[in-house]
Amino acid sequence: MARAIASGTIAFGLVSIPVKLFPSVSPSDGIHFHNLHRECGNRLKYQYYCPTHDKHVTRDEMIKGYEFAKGQFVTFTADELDAVEEQTSGGIDIVEFVPIAEVDPIYYDKAYYIAPDEGAGRAYHLLAAALRTTKLCALARYAARGKQYLVLVRPVKLGLVLQQLHYPEELRAMGDVDIETSDVKDGELDLAIKLIEQGAKRSFAVGQYRDEVRDRIRALIDRKVAGEDIMQAAATSPKAQVIDLMAALKQSLGVSEGMSAENSSTGGDPTTPPSPAADGGG
Repeated sequence: MARAIASGTIAFGLVSIPVKLFPSVSPSDGIHFHNLHRECGNRLKYQYYCPTHDKHVTRDEMIKGYEFAKGQFVTFTADELDAVEEQTSGGIDIVEFVPIAEVDPIYYDKAYYIAPDEGAGRAYHLLAAALRTTKLCALARYAARGKQYLVLVRPVKLGLVLQQLHYPEELRAMGDVDIETSDVKDGELDLAIKLIEQGAKRSFAVGQYRDEVRDRIRALIDRKVAGEDIMQAAATSPKAQVIDLMAALKQSLGVSEGMSAENSSTGGDPTTPPSPAADGGG
């Protein structure tokens, strides 16, 4: 069974709902490697080194510093930092309700399952049902571990999820990314839309996908533990090639090569009307 990592209270108007938070990700399912000394096989320990005094430094000799200019720091004691930290209250204070579609997933950070604490099941399920019915989620502030988090309380089939969000200043603007500009041609767009529609599904069946790299590493670990000596050359990835975009789209769709030059041009209709079977229609 999952173990709660924190408790809190959802403030819903004048209603208070005591809840517990559970991690949505299982760390034990991950594969973690340690750094070992090649000579003896023992696990290595991390140390902090001061180049000025040419010695290793223990934690009780450290202070926090913020670099405000190259090589220049202002320093802080633990007491100074504690004074400005958010007091952990456990309160999940709802400030407004918004449509889930209005929250760009780029703001999503970690997610936690919310479960009602003892005796709070009725209020918990009432809030979940109300959010599902209105198709809204609750934007809230949550104080924990000395920090103030912006979170969404969003409904799922079995209950509620607390979705931690990034603050806007934590994200880079997409305008900072150098994206080459290009015109979208009508013929290519029509083929691209048809290609997407061919592969479109009505639901997200995530269970059919697996982390294949993790599976290969897990199998490799099992073979190593069993004493097998493994030597295998790394596979080389083929270089990406510049392609004729229109030709690639047509080939992906299975469009016949016997197409007129006029229809193949960027200004004309690039393909004959699809048959009902290819279109998925009736």
